[in-house]
Amino acid sequence: MVKRLLIIIPLALILLPVLILLLLSATPAIELDPAVTAVGSQTPLKIHVNAPHGIRRLTAFVEQNGTRYKAAELDLPSTRFRWHKAPPSDAMLLVGSKTTPVLKDGKATLTIEAVSNDFRGSTAAVTREIMVATQPPLVSADGEQHYINQGGSETVLISPSGYWTEAGVKVGKYTFRSFAMPGGKPGRFSLYAFPWDLPEDAVPEVFARNPAGAEATARFNYKLFPKPARKRDLNIDDAFLERVLSDIQPGATGDLLTRFLDVNRNMRRQNNQTLADLRFKTEERFLWNEPFQQQPNSKVESVFADDRSYLYKGKKVDEQVHLGFDLSITRHVPIEASNDGKVVYASRLGIYGNCVVLDHGYGLQSIYGHLSQIDVKVGDMVRKKQVIGRSGSTGLAGGDHLHFSMQLDGVQVNPVEWWDGHWIKDHVRNRLGLTDLR
Repeated sequence: MVKRLLIIIPLALILLPVLILLLLSATPAIELDPAVTAVGSQTPLKIHVNAPHGIRRLTAFVEQNGTRYKAAELDLPSTRFRWHKAPPSDAMLLVGSKTTPVLKDGKATLTIEAVSNDFRGSTAAVTREIMVATQPPLVSADGEQHYINQGGSETVLISPSGYWTEAGVKVGKYTFRSFAMPGGKPGRFSLYAFPWDLPEDAVPEVFARNPAGAEATARFNYKLFPKPARKRDLNIDDAFLERVLSDIQPGATGDLLTRFLDVNRNMRRQNNQTLADLRFKTEERFLWNEPFQQQPNSKVESVFADDRSYLYKGKKVDEQVHLGFDLSITRHVPIEASNDGKVVYASRLGIYGNCVVLDHGYGLQSIYGHLSQIDVKVGDMVRKKQVIGRSGSTGLAGGDHLHFSMQLDGVQVNPVEWWDGHWIKDHVRNRLGLTDLR
């Protein structure tokens, strides 16, 4: 028995640490950005690694036509017996035809493998089906002459080719999507705008790009008609501030002017971003056919892109651009839908108060703010002239009126053009070769 113990104990002293090291070892968890669907000549891949003891090696493999190639590798200092606690981290690998010249354009499989930096050295892997795309796409626009007002809208036909996944129009910092032509016609089209806040020398371009980072652009014939902003002074006082802030921030306290400036600047920006994000809820079809309507019998109190200076006790305290039309009629008048559409928003929205947004298809949407009452809900299909609520003074409103605006792919545009049947015929119907939009 003593002899056995003399054998077992030393053996246990040797094996126990090994067993502990094995038990404490862990398999790493790795995540590859799910948006990675293609690689080009040299595409950066961001890889998130969660390994309690870090990793000793990270490798990218690309398999194509039955052959597996090592495309990139990252070797790190490693140990088997002395580990340190490692927080989750991100690593970058460059993959593409520049580092792996044998790759050809076409389908492939990407695999990322990570080896843990511990005793067991476990391997984890993720795999994605990808495209190898080293050649940029091609794109062209129609040969028509395009006339566009600053802050206004226009339609252009686009012909992308090669490997592309996204095509549309770029104007300065703004991007407008394209859609398949209605009725199964070949090609694509984009409803785009020349935004109110861009300089006159901004140049519209059609583009086509793919996930490998390759992009092609092309210019087209256009003539811009500049529209200088109308400047206005708005006097505000404590009575106005108390009224609007009690509606927007019920129960809040603090200096009135400080709160107002926060609302007028930061909340305005956040609310406009909420409106812009509704572009993702558009239908890829025309929901309307006739011209849009201005609210019946309404008086224009403010027009699109007014440059407003806010004066408090005789001093300018802020300046903002008003993106819409203020239309007044009478108190709590029924508000009609300006055209057929689908309700994509019907709730409170900061400075806009009670707000309704209708989608009309292909990124075109109309916005109704300051309502005292909302009579529709998200998902409702409405008809032109259908009552969707009543005018009011909710939000940042000086009195009872309707704030009406329109947006293209999240960029607010001048509604006047969309109220004009001749403009719609020349700039939408004829461009698309359609007599009936639906």
